[in-house]
Amino acid sequence: MAEITKTQKHIQRLTKLSEQSKKILSLPPEKALNAILDSPQPAALVHSFAEEDFYFLIHDIGLGDSHLLLSLASDKQWEYLVDLEVWEKDKIELKAVTRWFDLLFKVDPDRFIKWFLDQKTEFMEFYLFKNIEVKVRETDQDPSDFGDEFFTHEDTFYIRFLDDPFDLEPGASESDRSIKKDRDTFLLKFFKTLAAFDHVAYQKVLLEASSVIPAETEEEAYRLRNARLAEKGFLPYEEAVGIYQPLKAKNFEKQSAKFAPTDSDRKLFLPVPFYPAKMLEEENLFSGALKKIEIDDILEQIQTEFAGLCNLIITADQKTIRERDELKSIVKKACDYLHIGLERLTEDDRTLDVDRCVALIQKYPLSSIFKVGYGLALELKWRAEKWRGKSWFEKKGLLLGFWGEEGLGVLGGLLIKKPLFYDNYKSGVLYREFISMEDIKETENVLNSIIAFDDLFALMAIEPEPATDGFLTYKNFILTLWARNYLGLSEELVPLALDEFRRLFDELWAGKEKPRKTSLTMKESFLTWLSDRTGLKPSEITRKLGQTLENLFNELESEYGEVSRKDLDPRYMHLFLLNK
Repeated sequence: MAEITKTQKHIQRLTKLSEQSKKILSLPPEKALNAILDSPQPAALVHSFAEEDFYFLIHDIGLGDSHLLLSLASDKQWEYLVDLEVWEKDKIELKAVTRWFDLLFKVDPDRFIKWFLDQKTEFMEFYLFKNIEVKVRETDQDPSDFGDEFFTHEDTFYIRFLDDPFDLEPGASESDRSIKKDRDTFLLKFFKTLAAFDHVAYQKVLLEASSVIPAETEEEAYRLRNARLAEKGFLPYEEAVGIYQPLKAKNFEKQSAKFAPTDSDRKLFLPVPFYPAKMLEEENLFSGALKKIEIDDILEQIQTEFAGLCNLIITADQKTIRERDELKSIVKKACDYLHIGLERLTEDDRTLDVDRCVALIQKYPLSSIFKVGYGLALELKWRAEKWRGKSWFEKKGLLLGFWGEEGLGVLGGLLIKKPLFYDNYKSGVLYREFISMEDIKETENVLNSIIAFDDLFALMAIEPEPATDGFLTYKNFILTLWARNYLGLSEELVPLALDEFRRLFDELWAGKEKPRKTSLTMKESFLTWLSDRTGLKPSEITRKLGQTLENLFNELESEYGEVSRKDLDPRYMHLFLLNK
């Protein structure tokens, strides 16, 4: 009975710490720091943070102001910081090791010595191998034989700092140049403290550091680091990029349901990363589904899974995320593609039932739902690439600008390595991630129009010469050809004279009242001409390009509907090719 009571008290204490840590992570950085330090048990509170949350917390607060928190952190939290900060792909970055080991040593020298001896001996010996030269003085050897660069703490092991591990260029920044000085200062204090702490260990470390096999040691350290980070979702890059492997909706439910732990105490002993989930600001299907989950165990499992998904994206995108705003962009990307995936998986349900989304995120891996969403963008990209390779416009050597501002923007977003949505500064940026099925469909519609026009041009067998040197777009290309046909001119793509265009202008409108509207007769003339040139039936052209052609004539009305005949100026007219 006493044992049960003790366990219950322990559970209650951990639950309280978990609630406190969530509250603290919601505070501004300076208030979060004060709240931790004012706590009756600051060390226990710091240990209750998931390693991921602690990492972002100290960067939010600032490393210079986080010394007390670092001194209170657990060994696992220290190790997580080092795992994230000191690697450049599969190589140990010596400058970063210097900065972080120096920082951890400063916050608690004795603890750093114990920590490295218990958990980081091989890693530290690799670092020393890259930074120092060690010589052992024989009993009859004069220390002066080693030169002035060597120093010793006990007249047996003589140490010299190497100058080449940082490979500083002549134009290196002041901060880069100071790293060598910081390295020397850190190692001097480190060796002195280690020798005083355990002289035998000091000698052993120096001996082993001088005989390290660097390639093997670095490879083993990388393997162990990957194993630790894999638990957080940080897989090696070559595995992490699998998150962008598309999954078709029709194959989604064929996969196995995810494993969901049923241990009710799991959340009490494994801190749940809170930072990613608390950044879900926008309302969409995924965030709405999370709010509908009322069972804490399930919610925390999904929050942990979501944090792992964000970490997977960070690795796949090869980004180093330290600031809250940087993490927010990753969280938004994950959330948006989850939303698109849920939209696609529930599109048969026109009400977009949130309960259906709740069931999906509880039953299936979030990574699979993400792949469904991202796969829709990838399909557009692959379709654009496949079309471009055999397109008429590519064979004619035309640039992407031929498809106008919108077409250039859409194709530019699809033809890069990771497709983006062409937003054209509607939300303040030129390109952004896709955030909804509406974005997918909007992009698809533009791509469909481009491909359909390209097919028409191929059937017309018209060379874009000699107008290629001008500002040629598909709009002035097709409208100029039609105008020349309507006016009884040659079929060549030659700019119109202003007087020739005025003849077309007079007949273009349904009436004289401004703003003018294009006459139905002229639209029919255009469609008939297009049918004659391509061999396609008018109904087929209308089916493929009806709305696009209507938009083209709407643009004509918008551009020229208010303009008087006498005010026509070729310098400001881009929908037709005119002699300037």
